[in-house]
Amino acid sequence: MRTRSKVFYDLLWKKLFGSKICRYIAGILLGIILILSSGALAAAATAPQNPQNGSIGLEGTVSGPPPSQPATITTPTNGQTFTSQPITVAGLCLNGLLIKVFSNNTFIGSTMCAGGSFSLQVTLFYNQNVLTADDYDNLGQAGPVSNSVTVSYNNPQLAAFGISLSLTSIYAKQGANPNQQISWPIIINGGTTPYALSIDWGDGGQRQLLSEASQGNVTLTHTYKDAGTYTITIQATDKNGETAFLQLVGLANGTKTQLATTTSPVQTVTKVIWWPAVVMLPLLLISFWLGQRYELFSLRRRIERSDEQMRYQ
Repeated sequence: MRTRSKVFYDLLWKKLFGSKICRYIAGILLGIILILSSGALAAAATAPQNPQNGSIGLEGTVSGPPPSQPATITTPTNGQTFTSQPITVAGLCLNGLLIKVFSNNTFIGSTMCAGGSFSLQVTLFYNQNVLTADDYDNLGQAGPVSNSVTVSYNNPQLAAFGISLSLTSIYAKQGANPNQQISWPIIINGGTTPYALSIDWGDGGQRQLLSEASQGNVTLTHTYKDAGTYTITIQATDKNGETAFLQLVGLANGTKTQLATTTSPVQTVTKVIWWPAVVMLPLLLISFWLGQRYELFSLRRRIERSDEQMRYQ
């Protein structure tokens, strides 16, 4: 006859790991894990690509330090004398910066630095001209002062005409969106009235021709069709045939718009969701432990009942 301990251990090993209670509890918990995981994956399976229709975007400009390197004038050189106009001012610069050229502290032209250099045509004042070329970033912050070059402009014919003709502006660069009008004030000084103006806006269109009866402020207008950066060249000619030049930088900003009927493509994103398994694993282990405890308790009760029956026999 088997002893009570032998009966206990036989029943424990045969019944404990085949417990229906354990299988039921484990099956329920595994089903919950699968449901939670599949639901989380379905929610993350498709993510729309932003921006969507009706969305709101924000733009901001983060201010950085101003240019740290000055522009350098390499042409012309100190001491040169000119008898005709315009002349070319060229030099070295940091790529992408706006270059403003001044003569005797008066603005006489601008251009963009491209490929580490700049070049533009300017009109000098009669007699001495102290030229400088200053660089500016997109926020209008100026870099260090450039080197100065002193040149002269002497034309014997100007002695009979009086003050030489000149063009300037308070703006070196202006911009507007494509198909929106840009207004540009310029200033005509000296020479003999009336004046004829010829403006090349740099977009391949025909030159704009204007006539001005007196010196002073003149407002020019133009509309760019395409986004881009354009070189504007203005030439003024007075009654005596004297000419003045002014080069400027025009900017068509260009904006990206989204029509209301535009639909955003759907981008499929696959994500592995770990948190349901992490949460349910301890519960699964607890369920096995509880099932084992219950089976152990049941086996003990059965052994006790068997012992009682044997005592009465």
